[in-house]
Order: sequence, then structure tokens, then C-alpha cells
Amino acid sequence: MPAFNEAESVAAVVAEVLAETSDFADCLVIDDGSRDETSEKARLAGAMVARLPHNLGVGGALRTGFVYARDQGYGAVVQVDADGQHDPRYVPQLLAALADSDLVIGARFAGDGEYEVAGPRKWAMQFLATTIRAMTGVRLTDTTSGFKAAGPRAIRLFADNMPAEYLGDTVEALVIAARAGCRISQLPVAMRTRLGGQPSSGPLRSTKYLARAVMAITIAAIRPVEKQGATP
Repeated sequence: MPAFNEAESVAAVVAEVLAETSDFADCLVIDDGSRDETSEKARLAGAMVARLPHNLGVGGALRTGFVYARDQGYGAVVQVDADGQHDPRYVPQLLAALADSDLVIGARFAGDGEYEVAGPRKWAMQFLATTIRAMTGVRLTDTTSGFKAAGPRAIRLFADNMPAEYLGDTVEALVIAARAGCRISQLPVAMRTRLGGQPSSGPLRSTKYLARAVMAITIAAIRPVEKQGATP
């Protein structure tokens, strides 16, 4: 669970995650250089906490989590946002889907729930979905979802190759995974309203978002990536 200045919501999210998964999973919060009480509240709620001295961005925080998972021998990792939008009741389904995939995306626009976007942001997401499909051959409806499950092959890949750049943890990571030979699929999920913090929205931000996403895809297409072998 990457978290940056999420003191308002992280304790409730950790408590809910543990209520749904404590019998088969651990909860690790990566505090990405927060200036508030994110670490303290996450720890009091029952999570393990890795506190980064500087803000690296979501990709850098996630790489820290994947390195920990790889080094500690975890067989699967589920990414959950600290703002409460991801419903942990879907975690068992995401993990079950790893039986046939290396990376499973919890997709907002695949038939479950009523999550919607409109205007420039919607156009940007549609463009990204089309572009990713053309590059990877995988049909995905939600290429920017941060709700994902990764199996052993993807864990090894992202421990060394999770991009730290903006949007690197989403669209660029998908291209890297596909180029490395990972099997990618999606699972319909319903998203919720965030518990705290400020969402990014507005036409100007959406335009910047699309421009950065195109850059992320370009970088992913040229970044050297080693093929990941199957789990022994």
C-alpha cells in the first residue's frame, strides 16, 4: 500500500484490508516521504510500515514493496491504494485469477460498479487502452488502475524494473510486463469514493496526464527488459 500524506484515511483502509485478509496475507504500507502522521496511523492500525526518507512517487514506493516481497519469499502481491477507493473484498478474487496470469488488473470499466469518468480524462483513458492493446496484444479496459495482483514472475520483474516516473506504475508497467513475457488479465471491480486527500481532475490536468502517459508508453517501448522465466 503506497501512501503519501494519507493520515486522514490510511488507518481505516489498513483496518479494512486486515479484516478481509489477515488470515492469509500481511499488510505493508510504504510511507513515501509523508509529512503527516501516515506512518504512525498505519502502524497503530496493524500494518507493517516501510518509511522512505524522501518522496519517490508511487512507482518508487511500489518498487520498495516488490523488493521486500521478493526478498521475503511472498508468492503474490496485491497493490491497494491508501485513499480507500479499492475494495479489499476483491483481493481473494484477484489472487485466484493469478492461477492463469502473472498480473491481474482490477478494472473499473469492465462491467462491475458504477465508476465513471467524463471529458478529457475519459478520452485519455480510451486512448491509452487502445494504445496498450496495439502494443501488447492484450485487451484491457482500464490501463491506469492501481488495484492489481502480481504473481512470482511479476514480483521479480517489478522488484528490478518498476518505473519511478509519473504513470510508470500503471501504463508503463503494463508494457514492461507484456514485453517481459508476463500473462496479463483483468477482473471487473467496483471502485469507491476516496476517504481523504485530493483527486487529480480538470481539463488542464487531464491534458497533462495524457501527455505524460504518452511519454511513459514511449519510455516503456524502448526500455531494456529481460524476459521473465516461469516460476520453478
